Formats: sequence, C-alpha cells, structure tokens
Amino acid sequence: MSDPDPRDEIVEHLPSLRAFARSLTRNPARADDLVQDALLKAWSNIHKFEPGTNMRAWLFTILRNTFYSERRKAAREVEDVDGAFTAGLSEKPAHDGRLAFRDFAVAFNQLSVEQREILVLVGGSGFSYEEAAEMTGIAIGTVKSRANRGRMRLAELMGLSDADSLDITDQATVAVMSASKTAAA
Repeated sequence: MSDPDPRDEIVEHLPSLRAFARSLTRNPARADDLVQDALLKAWSNIHKFEPGTNMRAWLFTILRNTFYSERRKAAREVEDVDGAFTAGLSEKPAHDGRLAFRDFAVAFNQLSVEQREILVLVGGSGFSYEEAAEMTGIAIGTVKSRANRGRMRLAELMGLSDADSLDITDQATVAVMSASKTAAA
C-alpha cells in the first residue's frame, strides 16, 4: 500500500486556517487572500513537507510567516494613489542640463553683440529695461526691441517653439530666455 498524498490532507485544515487568518487580519476578505497565498506556498512546496509530521502545524506556520512577511513589506511601502509622491522622487540627469546649456551657449554666441548685451543686462543680471537703457545710453524702446528680438532669435537657433519647455536649471539662462522676466515698462 502506498503512502497517502499529503495534498489530500490540506482540505481538512481550511476552516481552521481561515479562522486563524481572520484572527490575524481582522478582515474577512483579507483573511481569504492570506489563506489563498499560504495554500499556494504550501502546494508549491509540498515536497518539503515530511510525511508523518503535523500537517496542520506546517500550514499554520506558512500562513503566519506569510502574514508577517506581508506586514513587514507593507511597513516599507508608501500609499501613493495620485502619484504625487513618486513624481517627486524622479530627478533629471545632470548631463541633460549641461547639454542644454551647451546648446544655449552656442546659440547665444550667434546673436549680435547688441542683443547679447541687452539679454545679459535684462535677463541674466536682472536689471529693468529702464536701468539697462540708462546704463547703455539707448532708448528704452530699443532695449525692449533688442531683448525681444534676441529671445526670438535664441528660440529659433535652439529649435524651440512656444509649447517647448527649456530644461535648463541655470537661473540666469532661464531668465535670459524668459520673456516674462521684464520690468515695468
């Protein structure tokens, strides 16, 4: 006569496994999931069960270990339903900024001297149009025109459209490119 298959005995222990799982989880649905996970582990590792030993104790140990493993895992997890937390974890590689800055520098050097001067004063150094006009001795309208034409030419040279964002982290470069960095006219 052959030894009985230990898998046949598992069914006998389902009610007590479910009761034990409910006592651990205090949630019927979660208890059912826990029993299912434990049974799956037991079934796939049945070759490790030693016939003649206590099947019930073996199943309870698997269920208990599964429960505590999931609790440890849950303690390390952060609920992030809307993705706000994970969005804050990403960081652009530093080389992207350097490459974009290199492109900016090449394009900036192609501008006329007058446009570069005004963009550095108004955008890079943060002076108002009035202050830049006073420092250079030219009319405020000319300062505004040079700044606007310089920005448009930079965008053209860099292949940027109105919808594109400039991924440069250097604030002075962003200021030079930003048309909103204007002082009161």
